Amino acid sequence: MAKIFAVTNQKGGVGKTTTSVNLAASLAATKRRILMIDLDPQGNATMGCGISKNELEFTAYELLTKKARFSDVVVQAAHGNFDVIPANGDLVAAEVELLTEIGREHRLRLALNDIRSNYDFVVIDCPPSLNMLTVNALSIADGVIIPMQCEYYALEGLAALMTTVEQIRETINPDLIISGILRTMYDPRNSLTKDVSEELEEYFGDQVFKVAIPRNVRLAEAPSHGMPALYYDKSSRGALAYLALAGEIVRRNKHNKQTALEAV
Repeated sequence: MAKIFAVTNQKGGVGKTTTSVNLAASLAATKRRILMIDLDPQGNATMGCGISKNELEFTAYELLTKKARFSDVVVQAAHGNFDVIPANGDLVAAEVELLTEIGREHRLRLALNDIRSNYDFVVIDCPPSLNMLTVNALSIADGVIIPMQCEYYALEGLAALMTTVEQIRETINPDLIISGILRTMYDPRNSLTKDVSEELEEYFGDQVFKVAIPRNVRLAEAPSHGMPALYYDKSSRGALAYLALAGEIVRRNKHNKQTALEAV
């Protein structure tokens, strides 16, 4: 059964989409079966996978509104052996249409029920706001990955997101956990970066990923070429950091499975 991660942060510009695309590609490079779902109407994750968002017959919109099946919507990333549920501006309409529907927060769960066993990991790129699309992602996710920059305002945004996750846990998905806080655009030469990073580690402990994603030109350039960094420049610091993150997540998942078995 697939482990599902919602990559989310209500603050924009923190590397959420970059993380979704590069984590999916890096997990796929470890020979795992990967699905990446783009739930952001901007469709940036779709484009970052080398898929033209303006030439799609079906997208996440049709999947959520039951106008198409999973098999109709899923496509393969242009670079890297992983599947993608793409998105474009049509997805804005899904939120409006779902407002009056019963069980609207579980549409994604229903759409994925029959295919979860086909994958090892599912990575969901959420929009930078708490809307019905994000709620759908959090209702099915096993864990939340929170990308954030090490700056003062990011800490305020993190507190708000933690409150949101707790509300979702209490009302919709009791099994939802914080899988990890990912430090992005990390520059250890910056004193504020180091101070915020130390605060995160002190307060959240093991919930902070050991890997931090550095500021990296090649990582920033890759989306304009429709490629994850691993395929744009596999030796770049950004690509190597996301490979390390994938390894950390795989190891954590194995450890959690082993712990669960020992508890039985």
